[in-house]
Amino acid sequence: MNYQAYDFMARGGHVMHDGYSLLNDMLMHPGNPLSYTWFGKVTSASLETAMRLTRRYDKLGFNINEITLGNKKFVVQERVALSKPFCDLIHFDRVGHEVEHKVLLVAPLSGHHATLLKGTVEALLPDHEVYITDWLDAREVPLEAGPFSFDCYVSYLIEMLEFLGPDTSVIAICQPTVQALIASAVMAQQKNPCAPTSLTLMAGPIDPSQNPTRVNEFSQKHPMSWFKRFAIQKVPLGYPGAGREVYPGFMQLGGFISMNQETHLKKYSNFFMNLLYGEEEDADRFRAFYDEYMAVLDMPAEFYLETIERVFKRNEIAKGLITYQGEPVDFSSIVDMALLTVEGANDDICGLGQTEAAHTICKSIPKSKRVHHVQQGAGHYGIFSGSKFRKHIRPLITDFIHKHES
Repeated sequence: MNYQAYDFMARGGHVMHDGYSLLNDMLMHPGNPLSYTWFGKVTSASLETAMRLTRRYDKLGFNINEITLGNKKFVVQERVALSKPFCDLIHFDRVGHEVEHKVLLVAPLSGHHATLLKGTVEALLPDHEVYITDWLDAREVPLEAGPFSFDCYVSYLIEMLEFLGPDTSVIAICQPTVQALIASAVMAQQKNPCAPTSLTLMAGPIDPSQNPTRVNEFSQKHPMSWFKRFAIQKVPLGYPGAGREVYPGFMQLGGFISMNQETHLKKYSNFFMNLLYGEEEDADRFRAFYDEYMAVLDMPAEFYLETIERVFKRNEIAKGLITYQGEPVDFSSIVDMALLTVEGANDDICGLGQTEAAHTICKSIPKSKRVHHVQQGAGHYGIFSGSKFRKHIRPLITDFIHKHES
């Protein structure tokens, strides 16, 4: 669909959303006798479901205001520590607490906002000084800022690590495991004192030829000309980035949903029944998840296309072909950094072995500094959020980082 046409439809849909919302407020007002009837409940559930399907979902905030350490509470202030044209480095400052155990949490640039990792940040904060890459929506970045390429991503990570200084650990989730590994190798080659002390790679396509999923097969099935023709659109008028070529968020969201259509339909059906029978706790969980899941951003076209070609089609890292700014990347130069890889046994986006491949590629890292973990029962999102992450994976990461700090 043409981006301009979609934008008109989305704006029109939002007007419908406001209408449904007004009707629902009137229907369910405590003073309206219909609100207590079966007819009123069915109508209200239908209206709220319609509201969610016609709403424009904006980026949410992290909204992490405090943490508890021992018996003491600390205020958390969210600050922009470093600002780049396509990304803000956000610092979650634990006010009054000593700065220690610095972690650069690299969020994916693959459709969703960094706030998808809110639970990850909350779980790490009691033990770490957390910084996160908050990627900007490309439609909000003026053309004057220039392009954002695959190598630009790596450069951003190197600059952020230099800004944070020595003794910083990196945790990369999903897509940026690739760039985080490249940045670590480049810094090791340059003997950069700010190279990470440890690198945790979670559910990322280091070698997508291992147990390929539908995502991997889809990228192999279509030629690059197909992606350029059907996935890339220009940002329409009315946005700061008008004219910029992007892979639009609405197209990415459509792809996410189509991969698990039955699951999403079932969740919406359950939501309708929860509204009908007053199961507010379950309904609130649904709202919280989809408020975040439906909020997507546009990805710079050059970065998206290079990622498809270099990571998924040519598999440059596993084949030893990857370059940075035209120069070969030597992963054997990584000697002192500790490496932890984490995979989900039920991950249908990044297959088993794809992230573990980093251990084979980084052959100079001593065995004493390597750990690989497969989380049973965890899918892709369960690797970085939810009960299995909090109970099993987060303690593993924290212990690993503390063990290998210099």
